[in-house]
Amino acid sequence: MAEKKIIEITEEGYAAVLAEYQNLKDVLIPANIQALQDARSQGDLSENADYDAARDEQARLNARSLELENIIKNHKIIEVDKSKKVSIGKNVNITYVDLGKTFDFAIVGTIEADPINGKISSESPLGKALMGAKKGDTVTVVSESGKESRVLINSVSNK
Repeated sequence: MAEKKIIEITEEGYAAVLAEYQNLKDVLIPANIQALQDARSQGDLSENADYDAARDEQARLNARSLELENIIKNHKIIEVDKSKKVSIGKNVNITYVDLGKTFDFAIVGTIEADPINGKISSESPLGKALMGAKKGDTVTVVSESGKESRVLINSVSNK
């Protein structure tokens, strides 16, 4: 039997998962069921684009619902440690030494990662390099392509 994987998530991330799951169950799935019923009432289903679209949406909603249920069943809320070290749940301000560019990131679990919105996974190349480091440390980040970059940690704070 496969060992179930514990999904580490911040308290904020878990609240978002619960809200999305509730919205799926209360709003999106019932609306999709209504769309399927409306499309069926149009008659011939073999060339009914509305029916095909509603079925595709149904599959997407069901898959996302199962994904969220798995997170809810197998989650572990990450307790933010009070140390000055980089860990999940911390905000960091870094400077890429070679580029001279500064960025702010929140370190999060894998399922919460959203780099465009400043949330990086603790398992990403940058996240791995930062984990356990503290303000003033310079770490080396090795990208998936093998390129190395030096990163200076300017600050580490709790969310």
